[in-house]
Amino acid sequence: MQYKRSHIDTIVGQVFAAHPQASDVIATAGRALQAEVDGELCEVVLEPALGTLSPEDTKGIAMGLMAGNKRLHTLLSSRGSCDFSISVTGVGRFRVNVFKQRGTLAVVMRRLPTSVPSIDSLGLPNVFADIAAQRHGLALVTGGTGQGKSNSLAAVVDRINRTRAVHVVTLEDPVEFVHSHDKATVNQRELGLDFDSFASGLRSAFRQAPKVILVGEIRDRETMAIALEAAGTGHLVLATLHTTDTGAAISRILALFDATEERLIRMRLAESLYCVVGQRLVPDVKGGRVAAFEVLRNTIRVRDHILSGIPSERSFYDLLMDGEAHGMMTFDQSLLELFRQERITEETARLAATDRGRLQQWIDAIRAGRGEKTSDLELEGLEEQSLDEDDLF
Repeated sequence: MQYKRSHIDTIVGQVFAAHPQASDVIATAGRALQAEVDGELCEVVLEPALGTLSPEDTKGIAMGLMAGNKRLHTLLSSRGSCDFSISVTGVGRFRVNVFKQRGTLAVVMRRLPTSVPSIDSLGLPNVFADIAAQRHGLALVTGGTGQGKSNSLAAVVDRINRTRAVHVVTLEDPVEFVHSHDKATVNQRELGLDFDSFASGLRSAFRQAPKVILVGEIRDRETMAIALEAAGTGHLVLATLHTTDTGAAISRILALFDATEERLIRMRLAESLYCVVGQRLVPDVKGGRVAAFEVLRNTIRVRDHILSGIPSERSFYDLLMDGEAHGMMTFDQSLLELFRQERITEETARLAATDRGRLQQWIDAIRAGRGEKTSDLELEGLEEQSLDEDDLF
């Protein structure tokens, strides 16, 4: 079945009329059309009903969205997926991914916010304001898909745009947040429309005289090498990586390069890295989701680790714990603060924790201070240290 674009727009309009808080619309063969709301999928009731989607339905939706674009069809054929952006009147802009699965096509449409978020509106930690004020270096935001990385970096660009008279160039796939020129001049380039790869786009940015460069995602060795070069030559480079935490981000960067290059890359990274921020969204007791963060700053100790590696007797987790005075924190410390603020439940904190045993001890200390029942887990010396709630933060 061929779906005309006007038909698809009507369907999308119904989805968001029924689920205004939806983040994604998913069309896949064998399921009814679904929307993701606060991290969970639910079926969408449409009029007239579509029922369970067939392979012909999902292909028709995909073809209707791609609208005969030869570049997108070539990418889909050669790589198995393609990304692009569309606008739906009365609903907003969407990032669309069409991909092959088990011989059929599937579609995911992610709704893009209509307004640019700010650091304050998102409640981001101080490290993001520090990034916006930085003049050079590499700042990475890491996390899984759908964890809010793009939102956080958009907030950083928004702060730069409002406070610094500089040229900002963004390389995105696709453009998600549209920044109007303010004190800064912001030029936004979209993969496939304005440049053919992140590496080539980043290389050409050197000739565009930016002070700040945003790379939507670093995916390969060449892009990382150019990003390190840019960060080391007076540019502030903002980028995302798909890793679970800050330690994995450092390992991922080093793994992109051959063993023969490792020493040079370690030196470049130690010299140019400003910080790595990990981000995870967890269920908020008030509804929706709230972000927990892990912050790694490039202190002398971290720089030594990058150059030579952490000694076997010390974990990366302890390195972050020891850096609290420098503004570093672990996911567990961030989750603990959310629990203390009664933003998340104890179960949510445990499920998202890196070191569940240690986090449980901290939670028990808070519960004990409130006169509440604690878990069966012994506090292993916390009583002897006379630890109270304020000592944990």
